[in-house]
Amino acid sequence: MNAIIAIPNPLPAILDRPFIGMGRRHRINGFDLTMESVERFNQLLARLGRQDAYNRDQLVSAARELCDRSILESAPACIRERLGRIATVAQMVADRSWAPANDTVNTARTIVEYARGHDDLIPDWLPKVGRLDDAIVVDAAWPQLAAEVDDYLDFCRLRALEARQRGCAVNGFAFTRDDWEQARYEEAVLTEHQRKVRDSSYLPATAPLFYVH
Repeated sequence: MNAIIAIPNPLPAILDRPFIGMGRRHRINGFDLTMESVERFNQLLARLGRQDAYNRDQLVSAARELCDRSILESAPACIRERLGRIATVAQMVADRSWAPANDTVNTARTIVEYARGHDDLIPDWLPKVGRLDDAIVVDAAWPQLAAEVDDYLDFCRLRALEARQRGCAVNGFAFTRDDWEQARYEEAVLTEHQRKVRDSSYLPATAPLFYVH
C-alpha cells in the first residue's frame, strides 16, 4: 500500500474524545493559544467536515503530550506523515494534467492554503509541534480526499510507465485523466487475461487413453 494512503501513526488520543476538565491550559512552549484563534480553527474544521469542536485545553494537552514523548528535535512521526499527505495534495492541485473531481478540489486547496499560510493556530516555528494544527486539518479533510489522492497517485504511476515506454519525461507528452482511465481499463483487462491464463491453459485437454486389441 502507498505510504501516503496507509493509516498514519495516531495523533494524541485526547483529540478523539470529549474533553472533561476545567480547561485551564492555554500555553504551548510559551505560546498563548487564544480562545478566538481556537474558534476560527474550529470553524475551518467544520467546513472540512469535522462535527465536534476542540476545546483549547485539548489542543494544548495534545501538543504537550507530543513534546514530552518525542526525544528528537524534529516533529513526531504522526505529524510528519500528515505533512507528507499535504505535499501530495499540493502536487495534485498544481498538476495541470490532472482534473480533480469537483467535490474535492476546493477541499484540497483549502488544506494547502492553510498549511502554506501564516495565520496558523499554532505557529510553524514552535519546536516539534508547530505543524500539529496542519496535521489536524489534514485528518478533518482526509475522508473527502483519500479516494481522489489514491486515484492521483495511480495516475502518476501510469503516466510514469507511459513516459518510460515513450522514452521521454513525464511532462514531455499529453496525459490526462481520461488517458489514465483508459490506461487503467486496459491494464485491468490485461490483468484479467493473465489470471485466466494462469488458471487454464492454451493446450487442449489431455486425450483419453486408448488401447490396441
